[in-house]
Amino acid sequence: MCLFVVLCVALSSSASAAAPIDWSGDGRVRFVNDAASDFDRYTRAPSPARKRWMRRHYYRQRVYSSYFDRRSRWYRRGWAYRDLHAIYRGSELARRHPEWILRDDRGRRLYIDFDCSGGSCPQYAGDVGDPAFRRHWIRGARRALTRGDYAGLHVDDVNMSMRVSDGDGEAVAPRDRRTGRPMTLQAWRRYVAEFTERIRAAFPRHEISHNPIWFVEQDEAVRRADAAADWINLERGVNDDGITDGDGRFGFETFLAHVDDLHALGRHVVFDSYAGERASAEYNLAAYLLVNQGRDAIRTEYRHTPRGWWSAAYDLDLGPSRGPRYEWLGLIRRDFERGYALVNQPDRPPIAVPTPGVADLDGRPREATTLDGASGVVLLNR
Repeated sequence: MCLFVVLCVALSSSASAAAPIDWSGDGRVRFVNDAASDFDRYTRAPSPARKRWMRRHYYRQRVYSSYFDRRSRWYRRGWAYRDLHAIYRGSELARRHPEWILRDDRGRRLYIDFDCSGGSCPQYAGDVGDPAFRRHWIRGARRALTRGDYAGLHVDDVNMSMRVSDGDGEAVAPRDRRTGRPMTLQAWRRYVAEFTERIRAAFPRHEISHNPIWFVEQDEAVRRADAAADWINLERGVNDDGITDGDGRFGFETFLAHVDDLHALGRHVVFDSYAGERASAEYNLAAYLLVNQGRDAIRTEYRHTPRGWWSAAYDLDLGPSRGPRYEWLGLIRRDFERGYALVNQPDRPPIAVPTPGVADLDGRPREATTLDGASGVVLLNR
């Protein structure tokens, strides 16, 4: 099945002390960096040259207030991280406002289904439908944006699947304080949509990135939440082991079609992969190039730091595309002015194709190319 996209090119880069960067073009790679604590060694006391390097190579960074507040003076394209409904176990917020923590029908506290063991999880599940909790969240986000010079917010766990559990990771429908009955999925989705719309209204001039689950059933509430963001983060990118071939619920073509739908909504995406080795990183890169519309981006964990930057891939510019992606000899392909991207879907057998007159990202000629299932390659015109 061949799925098409509508192409557009538009972007004005954020201001910085470095020379303006032309980010336009759907063949240009844009890299979003996650500046978590293991990245502090590069941001703690960088030289002027290192600051310029990060401004030049990182399209955006996912950063963490208050550590990054002062550092945002020299990097102004940061998205300050906030979880939509996490209340951290043992935190002051959990002690002062236990009424904001979702509970089961016996009054026991419930958690976000993440890293659970021994009867508990690190994060209680906050009540996204509580007006007071929403106001507190927005006040906290405003303080972070005021303390630092941030481009916007990265909002995690914008989940429409109600991932609420007991301490053993078993799904539990929380008691809805507004109805006195178990919270329905429809109510949960409505609360999340309303909450994200209030965040959007509170910060109309800031960029907002959401991290949802991509394969949930689409409905009006999902579209409302997506419309409240500028970027939709696709966690794990195409390196998610759950993605299969074809156009089923978890199919690769379904994944790309979901990106098409977000583009039609006027939103951009980040292929946020955890890939730590080259083959997986290039697969994510090639899939990104199949759909990139000019403001989409990627992230991987392969050679993404200032000391180990994969310049051939992350500084790549294939120029304007020559059209949408299409099926070619069993692969999915998209052509650009200076090369093309090829992808073989998951669960497919290896496919060998002729590729005369091109070279790989290392500059080696590739007169023929074989791609295993769940793999991709970017080829450059010689």
